Amino acid sequence: MSRKTLVVYLMAGRETPVLAEAAVDGGADIVELGFPFSDPLADGPVIRRAGERALAHGMRTAACLGCLAETRSRLDVPLIPMTYASLFEAYGWERLESDASAAGATSLIVADLPAGERPALRRVQLVAPTSTDERLRLAAEETDGWLYLVTLTGTTGARTDVSSQLPALVERARSVTQARLYAGFGISTPDHARSTAELVDGIVVGSRAVEVAEEGPDALRAYVASLRAALDGR
Repeated sequence: MSRKTLVVYLMAGRETPVLAEAAVDGGADIVELGFPFSDPLADGPVIRRAGERALAHGMRTAACLGCLAETRSRLDVPLIPMTYASLFEAYGWERLESDASAAGATSLIVADLPAGERPALRRVQLVAPTSTDERLRLAAEETDGWLYLVTLTGTTGARTDVSSQLPALVERARSVTQARLYAGFGISTPDHARSTAELVDGIVVGSRAVEVAEEGPDALRAYVASLRAALDGR
């Protein structure tokens, strides 16, 4: 059985390069770096608050790119900025894509930019249980490396149970693409990780990772290690 991929989301900030190192030490394969936005439609309360704190500490786009570059200097795993189209509009689409790449980004995620819009912008595409078959097929064709399955309808945030909508979404995605499928939104515990990984090729953990990161690198390393153990069947 191939190793399941563990993606950990962290909000860009002054401590983020050290936190990202801790996450990778704990077993993360990919790190998403949130570039904060003042009206994050897909984000639940934990990531929204983290974004507000980051903005209050001056984490505008240029500072986020600096954070990305510093993180890249420490790590060789894929680093993927995740943000919203308004940041691209304000900074410049081509300019932000170029500057992110120069700072060490492996790809991009633009949460509110649907597949089919700006196809020249290479990015990981998101699909949800509400995505039409046509939208899912287009996202699978355009995605950069892997397809991000949003496990439920709504915002990010830890849940008690993994979404019952995921199995049907996985089946639909498998029917149109050979791309690796990583599932996120609502995954927070080792049990969630284990059960979700039975269906997909990897998982994305965001809100709970952001919460634990507030306790410092050692706590984050231990938390990520617990997820890694669950994915590895230990």
